[in-house]
Amino acid sequence: MNTFKTALLLTVLTLAMMAIGDRFGGRNGVILAFAIAAAMNFFSYFYSDKLALSMYRAQLATREQLPRVYQVVERMTQKMGLPMPKIYVIPNDSPNAFATGRNPQHASVAVTEGILNLLNDEELEGVLAHELGHVRNRDILTSSIAATLAGAITLIARMGYWASIFGGYGDSRDRERGGGLGGLFMLILAPIAATLIQLAISRSREYEADATGAHITGNPYALASALEKLDAYSKRVPLVASASTAHLFIIAPLLSGRDFASLFSTHPPIPERIQRLIGRKSIYGVQDGQ
Repeated sequence: MNTFKTALLLTVLTLAMMAIGDRFGGRNGVILAFAIAAAMNFFSYFYSDKLALSMYRAQLATREQLPRVYQVVERMTQKMGLPMPKIYVIPNDSPNAFATGRNPQHASVAVTEGILNLLNDEELEGVLAHELGHVRNRDILTSSIAATLAGAITLIARMGYWASIFGGYGDSRDRERGGGLGGLFMLILAPIAATLIQLAISRSREYEADATGAHITGNPYALASALEKLDAYSKRVPLVASASTAHLFIIAPLLSGRDFASLFSTHPPIPERIQRLIGRKSIYGVQDGQ
């Protein structure tokens, strides 16, 4: 299923690029857009994970630097039959984590300094098992490509918008028919389309990764406790992320920018995730309205 989603995302990227190329450059625009899309598809497949890691200044960590993380990940990968991923640390006090890569053989797990300081060993194990669940469920490539695709659609729409304003593409009749207005609609709709792509893959995969993590550790309460802590503390010390990569994280970060993508959430509500894990919406038994 995730292979189909990945192919669909790459196809969407290609078609979106060609449609925009046709809108602003006619036949030559389509040819140029197809060439650019092919290059971007190649980049998305092989380098989208590296782009996500570099965006948050993630640094490759050694066993000596992160002994707690290495011990847990080594134990979990043996239980799950996975190769050992690369471990990265993000120099940020906000507690969060994500997994990325094109397959289990090329996977990476990144944790912030904040999450290491906040969680106890059992809670950290639950979070890392959740991230390895993403690796085992083979949705890390889909997530990484979605991040690249979402950013590309938004960027291309903005380029098309400015090109239509300054008359860089198309003939005078195109501009008279409202090229600027078409570009404006594209500028508005592209972030929404990109976010809908993220929504389509993000919410269900978070529930699946929660279930996988709880099953592997045999301790759903530890993951539930971690989620509740992360949710509360990340609101006080938010991690600022781009809308195109927010869906990668275990807890929704604070979105940067003011575009329409900021109106959408890429994560299920934390109380609902906890409900699925332990049968109630809070690890402490306190629910809204009670």
